[in-house]
Amino acid sequence: MYAYPFTLEPDDDTVLLRFPDIAIAHTFGETEEEAISHAGDALETAIIAIMENKGDVPRPSPARGRRTVSLAPLGAMKVELYRAMRASSITKADLARRLDLHAPQVDRLLDLRHASKLDKIEHALRAVGKEIEIRVRNVA
Repeated sequence: MYAYPFTLEPDDDTVLLRFPDIAIAHTFGETEEEAISHAGDALETAIIAIMENKGDVPRPSPARGRRTVSLAPLGAMKVELYRAMRASSITKADLARRLDLHAPQVDRLLDLRHASKLDKIEHALRAVGKEIEIRVRNVA
């Protein structure tokens, strides 16, 4: 799963939250709790920016006891689709042709803030040679 560790540090009258794996992902709050409440949106916004600029989305480093913030499962699948496309040099236009879709439909498949249907993401992943594996486990 895409669970990114974060750090918290005092910054004058606020608390700064940073993601060491994604330098552009950061937020703040008046308290640690407030900063953490903004963390998911900051992480998602940073990953969207990376994808829009056609950059590499870093995988999260091991938590090793640090607190983490995770992308929503659907968002994580969209990032995996994006990563698979980049690894295989598949453009959005290529994917649109493979799936017989229009460009805006492919854009929505890669939009972390669009509520795509799981079967559509699964179909797109198959078109780039990937499949979804779901695992449920007990919380520690």
